[in-house]
Amino acid sequence: MNLSNAVFSRINMTLKTPFHTSLGTVTEREGLVLELFDGNGACGLGEGVAFSSPWYTEETVETSLEMIREHLLPLLFQEPITHPEDLEKRFSSVRGNPMAKAAVDMAVWDLYAKQQGKPLSDCIGGTRSHALAGVAIGSKNLDDLLNQAEQAQKQGYQRIKVKIRPGYDLVPLKALKDRFPDIQILADANSAYHGYTKDLLALDDLGLQMIEQPFSPDDLARHAAIQREMNTPICLDESINSYGAAVNAVEFKSCRVINLKIGRVGGVTIARRIHDLCMKHEIQVWCGGMLEFGISRAHNVSLSLLPGFTIPGDLSASNRYWTEDITTPELLVDKGLVEPFKGNGIGVKLNRRRLNEVTVERFEYQK
Repeated sequence: MNLSNAVFSRINMTLKTPFHTSLGTVTEREGLVLELFDGNGACGLGEGVAFSSPWYTEETVETSLEMIREHLLPLLFQEPITHPEDLEKRFSSVRGNPMAKAAVDMAVWDLYAKQQGKPLSDCIGGTRSHALAGVAIGSKNLDDLLNQAEQAQKQGYQRIKVKIRPGYDLVPLKALKDRFPDIQILADANSAYHGYTKDLLALDDLGLQMIEQPFSPDDLARHAAIQREMNTPICLDESINSYGAAVNAVEFKSCRVINLKIGRVGGVTIARRIHDLCMKHEIQVWCGGMLEFGISRAHNVSLSLLPGFTIPGDLSASNRYWTEDITTPELLVDKGLVEPFKGNGIGVKLNRRRLNEVTVERFEYQK
């Protein structure tokens, strides 16, 4: 692929509205932007989606930055690669760190697709004409939660994801189901339940689309046990941090749905393999979001064009979270659908002015 150099920027942006989960509230979002160049000046874009602190996974912006700069880029430039799938073996000497690996993997896939003169979705087997969009909402106040849901309905979203926790589950979910009976509602616990099985069983009669990650990421056994008791599908999110984790979840029957995130599993190559695994075993799959910037959103759209993505994903419009994103064009949602970006690769370009405004520090790696 004739790689020449890489530039990565550490950025920070303020969300338009604070985002609440059972694990905390996010008001500022840090991230990493990776630009990977070939000898002809073509550029592939990747994004590091770890958070500033390790509340979601063990990785952080700081650890990802160190891993990319000191380990992954030296391995990437060590010898030529011919295809993005080469990275999985190349990076095998580095344990874990899927979000750091995914940032590099995304950039390589985008560059590869541009070199092939094709959209990324074509290179990975996309067949859908549009991606399906849902939205995530969360608030400590029920009236505010209902207002957010009403706005989402007016904007045409087909599915609402609601953040829940012990003591804040049945009442808000029932209120939402009563007010918006025609919208699919997904309850996301972010591992908040520890022995609160009765609370979860009480949700089984609400007709929820699914309950996402009620227990600890490494607790496949308890997820399997509650899935046997409930009609509502259990979805795994944080538990699926690799292809091997997905295989175990399928074998243990720990879920009937998987939330697939490129950043969390280590990149596009592994995300595609997990998608294929889900299709083989009739596990539903959808594309999750990480409060990302435009690069990762564009990669998510490309992934969501694979045939198995029949559930609306977290592909909400860029202007839902950001006053101005770092890429153009920004992601738009029309009646719950996202039209694929035009052009080769992921189909977006950096908004250099905006990127410079939000960049905290920048580094360059030379071959």
